[in-house]
Amino acid sequence: MTWKNQGKYLLACTLVSALTACGGSGGGGDSGEVDSGGTNGDGGSVETTNPPQAPVLTLAPQAIKTFHFNWSDVSGATEYRLLENPDGASGFSQIATLAADATSHDHEVFLPARMNAQYMLQACNSAGCSDSGIASVSGTLAEAIGYFKASNLSAQDAFGSAIALSEDGYTLAVGAKLEDSGSTGVNGDQTDDSASGSGAVYVFVRNNDNWTQQAYIKASNSAAGDLFGSKLALSGDGNTLAVSAPLEDSGATGINGDQDDNSVRDAGAVYVFVRHGGSWSQQAYIKASNPDQDDFFGFSLALSGNGSTLAVGALFDDSAAAGINGDDSDNSLVDSGAAFVFIRDETGSWVQQAYIKAPDPGQDDLFGFSLALSGDGNTLAVGGPKRDSTYTGLGLVPDSGAAYIFVRDGAGTWSHQAQLEASYFGPNEFGTSLALSKDGETLAVGADSESSGATGINGDQTDRSAPNSGAVYVFTRSNDTWAQQAYIKASNTEAEDRFGQEVALSGDGNTLAVSAPEEDSSAIGIGGAQNDNSADKSGAVYVFTRNNTDWTQLAYIKAPNTDVEDQFGSDGLALSGDGQVLAIGTSREDSSANEIGGDSSDNSASGAGAVYLY
Repeated sequence: MTWKNQGKYLLACTLVSALTACGGSGGGGDSGEVDSGGTNGDGGSVETTNPPQAPVLTLAPQAIKTFHFNWSDVSGATEYRLLENPDGASGFSQIATLAADATSHDHEVFLPARMNAQYMLQACNSAGCSDSGIASVSGTLAEAIGYFKASNLSAQDAFGSAIALSEDGYTLAVGAKLEDSGSTGVNGDQTDDSASGSGAVYVFVRNNDNWTQQAYIKASNSAAGDLFGSKLALSGDGNTLAVSAPLEDSGATGINGDQDDNSVRDAGAVYVFVRHGGSWSQQAYIKASNPDQDDFFGFSLALSGNGSTLAVGALFDDSAAAGINGDDSDNSLVDSGAAFVFIRDETGSWVQQAYIKAPDPGQDDLFGFSLALSGDGNTLAVGGPKRDSTYTGLGLVPDSGAAYIFVRDGAGTWSHQAQLEASYFGPNEFGTSLALSKDGETLAVGADSESSGATGINGDQTDRSAPNSGAVYVFTRSNDTWAQQAYIKASNTEAEDRFGQEVALSGDGNTLAVSAPEEDSSAIGIGGAQNDNSADKSGAVYVFTRNNTDWTQLAYIKAPNTDVEDQFGSDGLALSGDGQVLAIGTSREDSSANEIGGDSSDNSASGAGAVYLY
């Protein structure tokens, strides 16, 4: 009997009196009566028993991402088996075997996928198993959402302004770009507020099912206004961390130059940190090969899975060069934008590998606004959301946007592979956000200024009734050719919601998270009322899943402490490689709670920021 069919059978069994046990997978049959005092042919006693009585199972959602199960000890049980029907429809399967003396169990889950889950406990012995009633998930699961705050929380620090997750979801890095400490390096003085807006990064790790803060990281040349922590990227194992400070002012070039030179305002810098045995240290200080005032080098970041390929965007770079490794000293095309690729060798030394421009650079295109790298680092996507496109019969359409695909061959040479645009014209700002699957074959592109009033998957793109509602486009690659697979809208599309401002993909590309930071519902948790607009710009996140080539919306997600102007999801989304951990940053959140699991209802620290784990 399959578990799916057995699940239906077990459900029917719960209607039978607890004094009559159902046969389970432990080997017992349907007969509840056996001789308990008979003799064998030699006159010896044969001791047999019934299956245990049915246990009574209770379920309590709790942080972080956990379902806590309780039951009373059942006499005669030699083990317990916990069964799960994850969506309430696909059927029960066993997820845990528990000892005879167990009376509780914690089960970590991906909350957006467990809104309709059902659970059953079997009490078993050699005669068979008896089944509890079904414990079903209910409510919005707000109490199970992880809630992370800074260890030195202060108003306007913007904790959550950037986030990154390791592939296993056990390392979480959080930027607080407006944090004010003047300390430098790792685990310095968090109480020093002498450098306003210098920025900081906090690293949290999960060990033995518990989350703790592992490190407090500052730039090696921390200075006021640098915004260290604006963007983050983690390697797959979580041991390499890249941090940007796009307003850093040094005129140094390349790797490990003079950090104390403050001659080029807002040129930008990137810092690489590595972890060994739980301890973090700075490995490199990286600058553009052509630092210039207001280039904002580090506005976007991406790391390969092994952490040895780093892509950095400088959206205000002014060179008129086109393609790969052109003249980076030319400043004749204002704010055209650029991307830089750096690689690390076996000794830990970094070097610039490529200087990349759009093949058709234009003034104010902001090429490098967003970036994404495949797991092997050989596919790079770069967004230019302000690119103007010309359409037949329409002429020039400003700010339509584009996403560019570049590939690297075995010799380390980069080339342009494709240029992608929205499937319907408009000032969409296509390329606002990007995410690539691990194999580089699936790309999600956000266009948060797209204006269709459609909802769901593959709706009417020509409907322009909802300005700046936003959209996401999914593309797939086959034999080096890219094609659009889906056009995705929110389930509650409204004007100015900015759906698509941030996107994240699981490693296999089958789970997609999308933020709409100016969505207005006052719902909390998961699956609340989407059409309530009483919390202006509170923000929402949507999770979609792919089956073969078909996309469907899995969940509608809000903060557990939804509030006006928090703009939930505005500052970053991150998914673990398996798509089972989702982190959401909200730098405008106002609670004065500290560290993990504090009081989220307190609004006394405006703009302190928070991160949520689902």
